[in-house]
Amino acid sequence: MVQRVDTIMNGTSRVNGTNGHHRDSPSSRSSRKASSPMAPAFMTSAPGKVIVFGEHAVVHGKAAMAAAVSLRSYLLVTTLSKSQRTITLVFPDIGLDHTWNIEDLPWHILSKSSRKPRYYDMITTLDPELVEAMQPHIEEVSPNLNSEKRKRHQAAASAFLYLFLCLSNPTAPACIYTLRSTLPIGAGLGSSASICVCISAALLKQIHVLSGPHQDQPEEEVDIQLERINKWAFVGELCIHGNPSGVDNTVATRGRAVLFRRVDYSKPPSATPLKDFPELPLLLVNTKQPRSTSTEVAKVATMRKKYPAVTEATLDSIDEVTMSAHSLITSDGFDPRSEQNIEHLGDLFRINHGLLVSLGVSHPKLEHIRELVDYADIGWTKLTGAGGGGCAITLLKRGVSEQAIRDLKDKFEKAGFEEYTTTLGGSGVGILYPAVLHNGSEEEGGDEIDQLKFLNAQGEEGIEKLVGVGGLERRPEWKFWH
Repeated sequence: MVQRVDTIMNGTSRVNGTNGHHRDSPSSRSSRKASSPMAPAFMTSAPGKVIVFGEHAVVHGKAAMAAAVSLRSYLLVTTLSKSQRTITLVFPDIGLDHTWNIEDLPWHILSKSSRKPRYYDMITTLDPELVEAMQPHIEEVSPNLNSEKRKRHQAAASAFLYLFLCLSNPTAPACIYTLRSTLPIGAGLGSSASICVCISAALLKQIHVLSGPHQDQPEEEVDIQLERINKWAFVGELCIHGNPSGVDNTVATRGRAVLFRRVDYSKPPSATPLKDFPELPLLLVNTKQPRSTSTEVAKVATMRKKYPAVTEATLDSIDEVTMSAHSLITSDGFDPRSEQNIEHLGDLFRINHGLLVSLGVSHPKLEHIRELVDYADIGWTKLTGAGGGGCAITLLKRGVSEQAIRDLKDKFEKAGFEEYTTTLGGSGVGILYPAVLHNGSEEEGGDEIDQLKFLNAQGEEGIEKLVGVGGLERRPEWKFWH
């Protein structure tokens, strides 16, 4: 039986298994000569997202706009020696560490005629026979944790394993896939989609169907490659969520922003990428207030049933705000450096928030964030996502001082909130191949990012400092499909 490591703290682990076959801890695996010149370690990365305009209205067939944030997930792929025949998924931020023997996986399901999907296929449903055959391999993941943590671990493992089986083969090289994230998990910021995009891009890279990205790549080729990554990330989301909208993985893949609308829930929403969406400074504040998307959606449905005309008018108004923002951003004269343009967007933030408040989906903690920002007079604030807790976003005015941000951050911390200084509308999926950065070190050839360094990076700041390509660091070694 494959052994499991259920907890990781600072690169050490507690092995919890049977039959006495202890497998290597992350630190001892890292000290092993893990990769060869033929298969260097490499990384993929993808952003989280926020809904900028159109929450709740989108549930009722109206438009919404979602954009990437510079908080990101990072996946390090380390190829092991040829004598190894295992794959390992390590996700220390949630305490997940699990290994499978490659030969033990249910390849026989996919060996049936025309059953194995091709990397360029469009898949909108999971193969029930493959899902069933995977179950014994998923159930052995973190069996001794409480039900909530085990469910999270097994959901991540399901997405990874399903994609691995579809995109790889029984002769695949042994690898360790190590995930880290600067995104808060479960805060409505698309963390699962960000992770699925990382996995999708890494596996497609390993089977050599992704070229580049490079500066002279034709736009048609870029679009095909992004669509392949996006399709498989959606399959990962199917494993985790059952019926995902497809918006989160689209934003995580393509970056910038998308305008989307979903009229027919039997089909994915129509999503129009906004390639010229500007990168804008943003404060993202997590209330840490648990919320249920289904509960908040039900509130609006109840309002619509009780007061159909008034509620429909409110939803139409939210739609008007979204389309007004779209018209502004896509207009020829839009300049993100213009105070007038930023104020116009900020006013739309405030109007959208007010309409959501009238639908009853805000929360006292969200209102407290808005009041603190309004009092500091540094920007415009709205809830993002379902509401009822979760996160708020603030579009910053131009020229806000660092001291004003620090003062506000202190107030957020005293209130028990978590603040992230980030940007809106940044890059989508990226790749670092090989995993070498020039971090100001004098190491010949650059600073190789190995698993031990990656595991030992402390929190969001440590990850960003080591490998980040989000708000704080802009490293030229990372390449993006643009």
